[in-house]
Amino acid sequence: MASNFRINSRKKKETLYMKLSGDFDGTAALELIYALKEKIGVADKIFIDTNGLKTLLPFGRAVFNNNFDFSTAAFKKMIFTGDHRNQIYPHKTV
Repeated sequence: MASNFRINSRKKKETLYMKLSGDFDGTAALELIYALKEKIGVADKIFIDTNGLKTLLPFGRAVFNNNFDFSTAAFKKMIFTGDHRNQIYPHKTV
């Protein structure tokens, strides 16, 4: 359960910054997907900072990857940053 997972967001002009913190499990993965779907239309670029994540559970990464169903245009808006970017970055073809 993602009881300690948080997404802090702020928007500056046409750019959205999302900072992830806590543990990235299956619930956190779905929470991130829902947040991205909600915000994708309000920004030209979305930076997703992974530095605040304490743990990335394999199940959380699998849930994120398996449920990441954004269009190519939407996916191109997303920029994953931070120490955990390569672990969380969706590896499935959009």
